[in-house]
Amino acid sequence: MGFIWSLIIGGILGWIGSLIVGKDIPGGIIGNIIAGFIGAWLGSAILGSWGPEIGDFFIIPALIGAIILIFIVSMIMKAMRKSA
Repeated sequence: MGFIWSLIIGGILGWIGSLIVGKDIPGGIIGNIIAGFIGAWLGSAILGSWGPEIGDFFIIPALIGAIILIFIVSMIMKAMRKSA
């Protein structure tokens, strides 16, 4: 049950991050889950482990990490579209 809970929280974090940035991450719900997981890792690496924890994710650093990741991915995708 813990793995399913982590998938749900990762997907929600990726979705909220894409709403805040105003850009969609490629891949739909799978992309949101991946962005949530990688964003949680990135946020914990940059900001540490603090704030409320749900499903093995520290919510605030994970959300900030997801926002950073989605912003970077959207900039890369925009640059790729311009060059093509």
